[in-house]
Amino acid sequence: MYNNYRDHLDKTLNEIKEAGLYKNERIIVSPQGAEIELNTGQKVLNFCANNYLGLSNSPSLIEAAKSSLDDHGYGMSSVRFICGTTDLHKELEKKIAEFFSTEDTILYAACFDANGGVFEPLLNEEDAIISDSLNHASIIDGVRLCKAERYRYENADMSDLEKQLKLAQSKRFRLVVTDGVFSMDGNVAPLDKIVALADKYNAMVMVDESHSAGVVGKTGRGVTELFNITGKVEIITGTLGKAFGGAIGGFTTGKKEIIEILRQRSRPYLFSNSIPPMVAAAGIRMIDMMTETNILQDKLHWNSEYFIVGMKKLGFDIKPTKSAICAVMLYEARLSQDFAARLLEEGIYVIGFYFPVVAKGQARIRVQLSAGHEKEHLDKALKAFEKIGKELGVIK
Repeated sequence: MYNNYRDHLDKTLNEIKEAGLYKNERIIVSPQGAEIELNTGQKVLNFCANNYLGLSNSPSLIEAAKSSLDDHGYGMSSVRFICGTTDLHKELEKKIAEFFSTEDTILYAACFDANGGVFEPLLNEEDAIISDSLNHASIIDGVRLCKAERYRYENADMSDLEKQLKLAQSKRFRLVVTDGVFSMDGNVAPLDKIVALADKYNAMVMVDESHSAGVVGKTGRGVTELFNITGKVEIITGTLGKAFGGAIGGFTTGKKEIIEILRQRSRPYLFSNSIPPMVAAAGIRMIDMMTETNILQDKLHWNSEYFIVGMKKLGFDIKPTKSAICAVMLYEARLSQDFAARLLEEGIYVIGFYFPVVAKGQARIRVQLSAGHEKEHLDKALKAFEKIGKELGVIK
């Protein structure tokens, strides 16, 4: 049987390559940072990592992780309720709740698991989930696992959200779900308006802060801080794998009763190993650092504004953004790959995004700014974009 199936896979892979949609992985041989080295020996500036605060190679986080290896060992070899919970896990959960001004927190191996495990234990066929059309794949998959009726509203469109809320009024409980920052465009969800509509139509709200925590809001506490609605959202999910150190691990934080039900019934929590103690220890140190100072957030905000303004002046088509994500629209899949390859020759590491990561005809290069970048890094990237943009006819 596999001989026939292999032919089918080979045919599909060739079709992907011919359409210019094949994804190649570049190999990094240095720590993650603003400047990285590839296995080719080339040293480049990295503008496509989720390393928003530049903490992926933080000496302070590395020290915390190393210390925990001596105190707590390497791995837990178990799920949380059996013998996979340490004092570090509980302390990190407490600190995350304090950081977001919520009541309790539950840790997962990744935010994909947090989103995959949040809906099914809380809602059933009597209920409704109203989800933004551009929500992350993990939210979409989590909703699929739940028997609640699904409603979908156009991205950040409050008129459409109100329409869907009206349609869902016959359901027992209603939950509006949105990304805080939409990862492919960089726009921020209008969470203040979402909460207002949820109040009007008696619904709850969940927000995924993966690309917004550590990034937006004066102190990096995400969209609830940005819109001054701290404590008015029932569920927040997020990750330790982006701004918060860049390793692995996700979380759900919110109302204590919700978190308690998740501890009892959330399948990714009940059937997956705990995050390693060293990840929890580094997470604790990270929260402490972010609580003590805003210096990294301030630098990230300055870097983001400087680069985005510079790209607009050059004439690039940029998606509206209030985050550290700058989506440079190229529309054609092959052009996005060619543009990224040419930028790599100039020492700028970026990736072209195209279907199925984004919709067909919406190919782009997603530039992600970091507090780890210096002004000279931003200037070099702007010059490279200008040079290649003119050579490929993207700008004049």
